[in-house]
Amino acid sequence: MSALATPDAVGSGGLVVFAYSDIGYECLDLLIQRGENIRVVFTHDDDPGETRWFRSVADLARGSGIAVRTDEPKRGSDAARLVALLAPDLIFSFYYRRMIPMAVLAAARRGAFNMHGSLLPRYRGKAPVNWAVLHGETETGVTLHHMVAKPDAGDIVDQEAVPIGLDDTAYDVMKRMVPAARRLLARQFDALKAGQAPRRPQDEALATYFGGRRPEDGRIDWQQPARRIVDLVRAVARPYPGAFTDRRGERIQIWKARPLAPGDRGTPRPGEVLSVRPLIVAAGEGAVELVEAEGPGISALKPGDLLG
Repeated sequence: MSALATPDAVGSGGLVVFAYSDIGYECLDLLIQRGENIRVVFTHDDDPGETRWFRSVADLARGSGIAVRTDEPKRGSDAARLVALLAPDLIFSFYYRRMIPMAVLAAARRGAFNMHGSLLPRYRGKAPVNWAVLHGETETGVTLHHMVAKPDAGDIVDQEAVPIGLDDTAYDVMKRMVPAARRLLARQFDALKAGQAPRRPQDEALATYFGGRRPEDGRIDWQQPARRIVDLVRAVARPYPGAFTDRRGERIQIWKARPLAPGDRGTPRPGEVLSVRPLIVAAGEGAVELVEAEGPGISALKPGDLLG
């Protein structure tokens, strides 16, 4: 395997890999274990403000003697010129967080391919696993597809589904998706390398697109039905920033919850504390038991308090 570090590198062929997070790690590891000619790996510097629950792509690559770069391959950049100079057979993007310009992707003689964390054409865009759990889906998966200018819109090579249980968090689902991505890449790699990758056009009528999520998006709207609130909690539970609510300006973080049927509770206001042991809060429909919650305001809660 080559260890190229500068645009002065010569030769052509092999692979250029853009990768991050656990899916990036697992797919890169597969290529390394196969003994593929990986010319360079592009990844990201870790964000100090983000909880890093995944393995390091950079460490894996460096430990295997592969050059690592964290600069973005913007048009006209040194990184873009390097990719063009390498003229790789294939370019892969495995959970890389930036759009790669088409001018860079065009350097791949046998195609450029992305591993996306949903069953395309549904859940294009960012944070697809979190969005799928938030919307109460019972299944998601990984899709390997040809890369085009529009995000996640290229022809599908192959897909593998994974289930989403009623109590699963986004992290639980992601742990299933990592080995699924490796299996999918292993299944199709010989065809990709031979320039014979399958192509199945996506049905644009079925496409959905979602943007990135911010910590503030974890705020609970108690007007929502209990099931929808619990789905939000599952979608952003650890290691993500978590769902939250406020009591008189004090933050209450909620890591686990379960929906309760309306029962004989009268007509409480959404967000009203119905019980403190267990901690039960009225929703727009039904109620939510806060199974695991933390925050300075919890000890002072009493029935009748209003959260929001």
